[in-house]
Parts: sequence; C-alpha cells; structure tokens
Amino acid sequence: MDKIMICGTDLHDRNLVCRVAVDRDEPRTRAYPNTSLGKSSLLDSLKRQARKHGCGRIAMAYEASTQGFCLHDDCVDAGVECFVLAPTKIRKSKRDQKRKADEKDAQLILETLRGHLLAGNELPSVWIPDDATRADRETVRSRLDLGRKLTAAKTQVRTLLKAHRLRKPEGTSANWTKSYRCWLGSLCGEGQWPALATLVRQIEFVECEIQAIEGEITSLSETPRYAEPYRALTSKLKGVGLMTAMVFLTEIGDMRRFPNRRTLGAFLGLVPSSNESGEKGDRKGHITREGSPRLRYVLCQATWSRVRSDPDASLVYDRIVRKNPKHKKIAAVAMMRRLGIRMWHVARKAQVRCGIFAPEQMTAGAPAA
Repeated sequence: MDKIMICGTDLHDRNLVCRVAVDRDEPRTRAYPNTSLGKSSLLDSLKRQARKHGCGRIAMAYEASTQGFCLHDDCVDAGVECFVLAPTKIRKSKRDQKRKADEKDAQLILETLRGHLLAGNELPSVWIPDDATRADRETVRSRLDLGRKLTAAKTQVRTLLKAHRLRKPEGTSANWTKSYRCWLGSLCGEGQWPALATLVRQIEFVECEIQAIEGEITSLSETPRYAEPYRALTSKLKGVGLMTAMVFLTEIGDMRRFPNRRTLGAFLGLVPSSNESGEKGDRKGHITREGSPRLRYVLCQATWSRVRSDPDASLVYDRIVRKNPKHKKIAAVAMMRRLGIRMWHVARKAQVRCGIFAPEQMTAGAPAA
C-alpha cells in the first residue's frame, strides 16, 4: 500500500500552523502565512516531501470557520485531497478545551485524519458546496440579516418613545402603518428628536434594501437551478413561501446527501438529546440545536403559518398538544421537524427529476455543512 502524506492544519486569519506526518511517523510542525504565497508554499512543500518519501497520496484537513472553503479550493486545484471538519464533532477532552494552542489543535486534526485514513475511523467532515451554492447562500442570508436589523431598529424606536412617554395620538392605527409613520415624521420634523429621526431613516433605508434583495431572490428562484424545486415546495406545502423555500434549498444544497429522514432531523437540530449510560434508561432532553439556525428560524415561521392556514396541520398540532398541554413548544418543534422532512422529500424528488446535481458533484463527507 502506498504511503500517505498527512497534514493537519490549524487555520487562522494570518497564519497556518500545520502538523505533517507520513503514515504513523512522528509529525513535524510547519508554519506559513495565510496568504496566496503562503498557501502555495505549503502545497509545494507537501508535494516535495511526498516525492521524497514515496507517498502516492497527500491528504489535508482543517476545521470549518469563517475562512470558508478557500483553502479547500486551493488544495483541489493543486491535486491535494482536502477535508473540512466540523469543529463541534471533533472529540476534545476537558483538558484540551482548557489548554488551547495552535500546534495542539493542528495535532488533534492530524490525529483525527490519520485515524480515518489508516484505521477507518469516522471522519466528521462537512459537505462542500459548489461556488454557485455558496454565492446563492450569501444572497439569501443577506435578506435574513436585513430582517434582523429592521426588527432591531423598530424595537429601538418603541423603546425611545416609551422612555420619553411619547404616545401615539388617538385615532392613529397600529404600529408601522401609514398614519403611525406620519406621526413619527411629525416628531422628527420638529427637530426635537434627532435620535428618533436617525432611527426612522435607518428603517426606511433597510426597507428599501429588503425590497431590492427580495427582487434578487425572486429572480434566483426562477433560474433553472431552483425553479422546479421552488415551485414544488411552494405549491404542495401551505405556509412555505419565497424565503422559507429558498433558505431551505440554499442551506441544504444537494438533498441526496441525507440518506434518510433521521440524518436530516439531526442536521436540522430538531432531534432530542439523549442520556443513556449504565443503568440509566434512554432519557431524552432538549433538542440538540445543531446545524443551521437559519433553517430552524424559517421552519418555525412556516410552521405557525401552516397551523393557521392548513386544517390537516392544525389537527396534527392539536393532537400533539393534547398529549402534553403544558408544553406546547414540544408540539411546535415536532411540527417543524415534520415540515422539514416533507420539504426534503419534495425538493429531493424535484432535484432528481431535473438532474440539478449530477452524480459527480456529490462530495464525500458528513451532512453537517
């Protein structure tokens, strides 16, 4: 069997700390700047060392972070096998968590990768989305970020009004209607509340940005990559609209990477935690909350919309509530998981039917992207 050059990398904004070894040999530490030149030097060094030791395979791993998948792309372009690991799934002892150092982190990544390559241990790698999926994700995520900013600005306005005992006049309709906004404009026009005026301008600006980005997302939903799955989700499932469908499609990407509904539920973080050891029974706790919080957010919004508008969903919700009337959140979480699984089935069939993700696009790795 050919030898394997193995590299565990601790990736930071300014530097790369690597632990490099051949098979079971003692690893050595290498450090490079996190620049284009530094990455090229690292990859060239790995290739030279591989030729020197007669290695037929070079494998690298690093933890997923805000650095994205740039290092992975550089490795693939250079012909080096690369894995991106989920930080939450790498097993660390309490001592490792309290004594953190770059070289130790790189050593842990090296040991995790070496155990997978030489002993067949499970590797907590993530799914690598293609460039198109990454760009589409950022477009949809920006809409969610704008929504949070709009909510925060409106909350600040209400807080400011309450702190100064400013109450809307009689006859003014609900908050953020035209009459309410006219009243806020009259307060700002008097020049007495510059803080209120700047908050109102922020709200108007964010609302314009939301309108613009929603137009981009609507156009994105009509592209060949998303048109068929989007139409299937919004037409077959009540309560699923533009944002819910597009967040689901962009965050998950290729639906085939989940072999069954259990792995999807675990990815969504909507499965209960488990405590079973020794004589203890299998005690279930709160949900794990793993995976993307964006997905849970849109599933929660869509679930309540379905409960209000879909009689079948309302009956299921009421049936779950009757089992435990004091804990209605359990019913809401169950409905969220149910909706996520149904969306997965619908979108998966649409993607397979249209051939959106070709078989060669499947990237090895756990579904924890």
